[in-house]
Amino acid sequence: MIRPKRETHPKPERWMVSYADFITLLCAFFVVMFAVAQEDRGKAKDVSESVRRALDNRAWSTHQQAAPPPAVPQPPLVASQPELLVPFQKLSTELADEIAAGKMQARLEPRGIVVSLREKGFFSSGADQIHPDAFASMAKIAKLIHDLPNAVRLEGHTDSVPIHNVRFRSNWDLSAARSIAVLTWFESHYGIPPLRFTISGSADNQPVAENGSEEGRAQNRRVDIVILNQAGR
Repeated sequence: MIRPKRETHPKPERWMVSYADFITLLCAFFVVMFAVAQEDRGKAKDVSESVRRALDNRAWSTHQQAAPPPAVPQPPLVASQPELLVPFQKLSTELADEIAAGKMQARLEPRGIVVSLREKGFFSSGADQIHPDAFASMAKIAKLIHDLPNAVRLEGHTDSVPIHNVRFRSNWDLSAARSIAVLTWFESHYGIPPLRFTISGSADNQPVAENGSEEGRAQNRRVDIVILNQAGR
């Protein structure tokens, strides 16, 4: 007698094991991916931080390079001509009233002591004769020149308003004539040899102020007496 075959069914444990293995592998995969992501995030953060520091350092370096170099201290002006410091201070004190009145200006330049005789204190408009009431001021300057061995330049200047009359054809003539008048006064009143002087007339070519105003033109009408330092003798 033949017995019928019993149907066989797969045991449920087998597919459950496979499913569990799959889930385990899937979890492991996500764990690995998460770890990689975290690592990449850390690396990205590190890279970002490195770039930021590099940019900050570059910006600081650029700022440092763009800054101008510290100025090198320059020696005082008087250091190059100490022999004129005391005479300049003395003359400035003696001419304080004239300077305050705007008739003169005294300054110490690299080339020497410069005393500017302004027209309103020494000359009439368009003329080259020195006012008698300016003789006392001229004497203060003459004494200093007489006591020093330095050479002297007399530089005449005018404003930009043209002049043309019987005596002067142009501002060139007027500026030169005023320089000569100052030289003549020093020679005749204090016996200072003319050979110590050089004279020039520049007309309106070396202004010290704008010629657009009366005040500026008044400053430009002048004779500069330059007591040269030893290097300019």
